[in-house]
Amino acid sequence: MNVLLDYLPEFRDGFLGTLVITASSGLLALVLGVLIAGFRVSPIPPLRAFGTAWVTVLRNTPLTLLFLVAFFVVPLVLFTGASPYVLATLALGFYTSSFVCEAVRSGINTVPLGQAEAARSLGMTFGQTLRLIVLPQATRTVLPPLSSIFIALTKNSAIAGAFSFPELFSVSKLLNDKGYAIAWIFLWVALSYLVITFAISGLFRLLERRLGVAR
Repeated sequence: MNVLLDYLPEFRDGFLGTLVITASSGLLALVLGVLIAGFRVSPIPPLRAFGTAWVTVLRNTPLTLLFLVAFFVVPLVLFTGASPYVLATLALGFYTSSFVCEAVRSGINTVPLGQAEAARSLGMTFGQTLRLIVLPQATRTVLPPLSSIFIALTKNSAIAGAFSFPELFSVSKLLNDKGYAIAWIFLWVALSYLVITFAISGLFRLLERRLGVAR
C-alpha cells in the first residue's frame, strides 16, 4: 500500500495517460477502420486494393515495429518535432484500425444484399447507401467484437510507456528502478487496467442494450 500512497501522483498521471492515449488512438482507429471497411466493400477496384493492402500490412506487422517506425522514421519524413503522444496515437490508431476494419466489414456482410439493391434502385449513391442504410443495421452486430478490440487496445497502450509516453507501464518501470517490490507495483497497475477495461466493457454492453431495445 505504501508504494501507492507515496507515489500517488505518479500513478494518477500514469492512469490518466493510459486513458488519454486509449481514447485518442481508439477514436482514430474507429474513424480509419470504418473508412477502410468502406474501401474494402467499395465497387471501385483501386479502393478495394488499398483497403486490402492496409489490413494485410498492419495486421501482420508487430505493434512494436510500428512504434519504432512512428518514433524514428515518421519524425524524419513527415512530422518533425511531433510529441510522443502524437506518435504513439498514430502507431496505436493505425494498428488497431485494421482490426476495426475487419469487424466492421463482417458486420456489413450480415446486412442482406437486398437492402443495398433497394437503396440503389432509389438512386442512392454507394456512399449514401453505406452511411444511411448498411452501417446503421450493421452497428449492433459490430459492437461485441469492437469491445474486445478496444480492450486489447488498452493493454497494447503499455508499449507507449517504453517510448517516453507517461502511462501506467512507465510508472511501473520508474518504481521498479527505485527498488520497490515488483509484485506490489504490478498489482496496482493491473487493477488500474482492470478499471479501464471494465469501463469499456460496461459501455459497450450499455450500447448493445440500447440498440437492442431500439431494434
